[in-house]
Amino acid sequence: MTEMETFREAVTAWAAGGPGEPARALAARLSVRTAVLLEGRSDVAAVDALAGSRGRDLAAEGVCVLSMGGAMNVGRFARLLGAPGLGLRLTGLCDEAELPYYVRGFEGAGAAPHGFFVCAADLEDELIRALGVTRVEELVRAEGDLRALQTFLRQPAQRGRTPQQQFRRFLGTKKGRKIHYGRVLAEALAPDRVPAPLRGLLAGL
Repeated sequence: MTEMETFREAVTAWAAGGPGEPARALAARLSVRTAVLLEGRSDVAAVDALAGSRGRDLAAEGVCVLSMGGAMNVGRFARLLGAPGLGLRLTGLCDEAELPYYVRGFEGAGAAPHGFFVCAADLEDELIRALGVTRVEELVRAEGDLRALQTFLRQPAQRGRTPQQQFRRFLGTKKGRKIHYGRVLAEALAPDRVPAPLRGLLAGL
C-alpha cells in the first residue's frame, strides 16, 4: 500500500468519526495540495487509470483521488478536507441528478470547490458514449465477459432499453465490475475522445 493510499484510508476513517490526527500528519508529510472528491470507487479507478495512461502520477503531484462512498457524504468530506479542515484545494466529479447534494454540502461546510465537473448521467455513461457501444463490446469480449453480457441482454427487463443503457446497467450487475471497467474503459480512450467532465478535471489538476 502506498502512502497516498494510506492517506485515503485515514481520511475515510476520519469522515466515519475516527481521529483526524493520522490524516493531518500524512497530509503534511506527503505535501497533499488537492483532493479530488468522487462518489465511488469505480470513479476513482477511472480517474487514476486515465491520468496514468497520460503519463501523470497524481500522488507524486500532491493530488489525492478518493471515494466518498456516496454523494450525500460530500459535506462531511468538504468540511474535513477544505478550508475548515486541512485547507486542501477541492475538485471532483458529480452526477447531474446529484448536483443539489454537492451545492448544499459545500455551502454547509463553508468550503467552496475549485472546479467541479458534472456528468450527464454518471461517469460510466460518459465513458460508454465516448467510446461507442461497438468499442465497449470489444472491450467486454477482451475481458472475457461476453457470455455474461449476452445472458444479461436476453433478460426481459433489457427490452426497450438503448444499447448504451444496457451496457451501463450491465456494469453494475456484479460486485467489482464497475470498478474493473472504470479502469478498462478509461484506458481505452483516445486523447480526442476523453469526455468533457474528465478532460476538464485533469486539465485543472
